[in-house]
Amino acid sequence: MIPARGGSKRIPRKNIKHFAGKPMIAWSIEAALQSGCFDRVLVSTDDKEIADIAQFFGAEVPFVRPPELSDDQTGTTPVMAHAILWQGENGVPAVDVCCIYATAPFIQSQDIQSGLAQLHSSGADYAFSVTSYAFPIQRAIRITSEQRVEMFQPDHFHTRSQDLEEAWHDAGQFYWGKAAAWLAQTPVFSKYSCPVYLPRHRVQDIDTPEDWIRAEWMFRAWKAQS
Repeated sequence: MIPARGGSKRIPRKNIKHFAGKPMIAWSIEAALQSGCFDRVLVSTDDKEIADIAQFFGAEVPFVRPPELSDDQTGTTPVMAHAILWQGENGVPAVDVCCIYATAPFIQSQDIQSGLAQLHSSGADYAFSVTSYAFPIQRAIRITSEQRVEMFQPDHFHTRSQDLEEAWHDAGQFYWGKAAAWLAQTPVFSKYSCPVYLPRHRVQDIDTPEDWIRAEWMFRAWKAQS
């Protein structure tokens, strides 16, 4: 399931804006199809243009996402639950369901395969992509209202970086989950999940125009080395 609503305020039409020669969503659809993991690759959208492009690249768009699940306040889990319920009412009930973000051009079919294997072998409810922070989060700083600097964790000012615990964050690419967990809205970032590790050079959030430029630079450099 690829959620792809029409509204996007910071980067208009982000889900279908061309990235490295293709509509952004095409990279996610193609990786999903190439992985061989899925009986169906569906796109959940409220937007006809997105639906048309998704179908052109091989995804199914068998329903229109309802308005109450299409605003910028709606989280991913209710959208996934809606799609899983629809599938149960209109076909074979889903068992393992993967949410793939439409704005994940670095996604690889092999990582999707690894995620499914992790889901099955771990006994977890979810398996999702993570990557490490490039800098120790324990030494992060904030800017105060007086335009001064202070540490989030001052106790670590003198701690060597190599002595600090490594921290990880959501890579924002895919989230394998048991259908029952999605329907129960079991928290993804919790003890119910296991990680699928990705290298930092294949992870980039794309939320602002600056992110988009950086992502294209990274993508071109990565492809040049492939």
